[in-house]
Amino acid sequence: MSFKSVNNILDVLKNQAKWQEDPFQNLLDNWSKIVGKVVATHTQPLYIKQGILWVATSSAAWAQNLTFERQNLLVKLNDLSLTPVLDIRFSTSGWKRQKKHNEVNQNLSPSHHPSYIGPQVKLESSTARKKNNPQKVFQDWGTTVKMRSRGLSLCPQCNCPTPPGELKRWEVCFLCAAKR
Repeated sequence: MSFKSVNNILDVLKNQAKWQEDPFQNLLDNWSKIVGKVVATHTQPLYIKQGILWVATSSAAWAQNLTFERQNLLVKLNDLSLTPVLDIRFSTSGWKRQKKHNEVNQNLSPSHHPSYIGPQVKLESSTARKKNNPQKVFQDWGTTVKMRSRGLSLCPQCNCPTPPGELKRWEVCFLCAAKR
């Protein structure tokens, strides 16, 4: 019976544990490190079959662009993975990232949009408007527009009231920015 040092035994156990862990789970855990945060939000690894990694993308454009970057991604993947990946296939089929998109959308409030002008003015209900004549409805609409635009800066090109977010982002209103 031979005695082995504790360090040798720990190294053997550590190496056995690496071979027993799931390579796909390791890939999932490191996906955003491999491809970057932006690409990770538009991609979702599905499975590895016969050495080929199948990845779902949010759009065909992402699939095409990532196909061109396939070789660079393979190098990064194989540097990290114990099990070699021979190829990567990108497709929009299997894209099921709605949950994460909803989480992102829940964190964004309307005030983050450049066209946000502040709390909305409450309008009359549609039944109350139906009782009014067209002239009265038009006057109410004009009053609402004036209330919404009160205190807004003017666009330097067209002199229309413009939300501060638009001026900060484009230095003009969105219509003038779209004309450029």
